[in-house]
Amino acid sequence: MLALSRKKGEALMINNDIEITVLDIKGEQVKIGIAAPKEVPVYRKEVYIQIQEANKEAFAHPADVEQLASLFGK
Repeated sequence: MLALSRKKGEALMINNDIEITVLDIKGEQVKIGIAAPKEVPVYRKEVYIQIQEANKEAFAHPADVEQLASLFGK
């Protein structure tokens, strides 16, 4: 892991198209801004983990074709 020190208003670049800026610092909380292309998903880590767990669960229990058809009134 790379650890960098930044002050309010300072930024760092990831690759050529992602910019992370420190917007505000209040006590133990840091507010950051992320400028990235729309095709680059940006999630809070806890949300990302929930998505990954939901995807694993869905993969482990594939839907029955008849159940899917019933959703569409077929």
